[in-house]
Amino acid sequence: MKGIGPASVVLAGAFALVLGKAEASRTGGPPLATGTKSDAHQPLPWLREAQTPPGRLPVDMLELRPVITPERLGTMTLSSWRRERAAIEGRWLDFLGRVPEKGPPLNPTVISVEEKEKFVRQKMTYEVEPGMPVEAYLLIPKGKERPYPAMVVLHSTVDYTIRQPAGLEGPEAKHIGVHLAERGTVALCPRNFIWDYGGLKWMDAVGKVKRDHPEWKGMTKMISDGMRAVDYLCSLDYVDRSRMGCIGHSLGGKEALFLAAFDARITVTVSSEGGIGQTFSNWDAEWYLGADIRKADFPLRNNQVLALIAPRPFLLLGGNSADGDRSWAYILNVKPIYDGLGASDAIAFFNHRQGHAYPPQAQKRAYEWIDHWLKKPGG
Repeated sequence: MKGIGPASVVLAGAFALVLGKAEASRTGGPPLATGTKSDAHQPLPWLREAQTPPGRLPVDMLELRPVITPERLGTMTLSSWRRERAAIEGRWLDFLGRVPEKGPPLNPTVISVEEKEKFVRQKMTYEVEPGMPVEAYLLIPKGKERPYPAMVVLHSTVDYTIRQPAGLEGPEAKHIGVHLAERGTVALCPRNFIWDYGGLKWMDAVGKVKRDHPEWKGMTKMISDGMRAVDYLCSLDYVDRSRMGCIGHSLGGKEALFLAAFDARITVTVSSEGGIGQTFSNWDAEWYLGADIRKADFPLRNNQVLALIAPRPFLLLGGNSADGDRSWAYILNVKPIYDGLGASDAIAFFNHRQGHAYPPQAQKRAYEWIDHWLKKPGG
């Protein structure tokens, strides 16, 4: 096969909607055309705006090295991208530590069930490590055609954790699990480990992770737990395994970026105000990547993580707080890879300029993005 660049339209047709035709493994990279759509699916009406940076970008906008040099990008094929991707993933996993290919039995337990008008809300637990349950809320739509698409919904930094996306506490804007369930998507809302790991919280929880998994970073634990959430969704007979995604705000936005990068089963991602650049927010915290990233010679950057998601759909939301116009550097850096893989319409950025929030404009675009990409093949 010759270089991809000019042939992206051909590839989009030839490999359209691998979703459901080839089941992705837990790790090791996605089917390469998972992010493409058939010609019958028109781009979202606001896509051009969400792929066009403003006329004036910040003068101090970070300069990133290309993930793939222009020379290699110009001759890239599907097989060569697989090799490039594997090399990038390997370098990151050498730093993060490896996550097991297969988790222990889930041993799910339902704690309570609540019937709502448009969905059923279950409080439950499942095991993320042997003998280590995590609490979550599972929101299941009513009256929609099965099997459902499904999303892992990752909460932000609030002490009421999973009650936020489940619609039980906090501002309605952050009731993301409810929003999705009312639109016909299963939503699983798991608790982040820093609020409960073996009964410990915050730095005590981080310390226990270091003792139990000395090769891991805090973010590795979050990736592993996110994979267990996907494992659980895959165990449900009413979930379509070819139509699963993740969404998160702030802390959850960081988790969504890394979960999508390292779990090939995630087919669409929305990351809101996580701060995509390592200098944009507290990525150096021990529950994320740690102090190593501050070293002058640290070679890994989050544009490489974003590239691991390609060609699967990724939407970044910012409000000029953690993410803003400087975040365009990451989108512009990785978009040529999406273009080369025939998935030009599968990466976008919307800056709502409303601060560290998830306002109605951002919600509308997030859910349109999810609905668009999780739409059934031929639907």
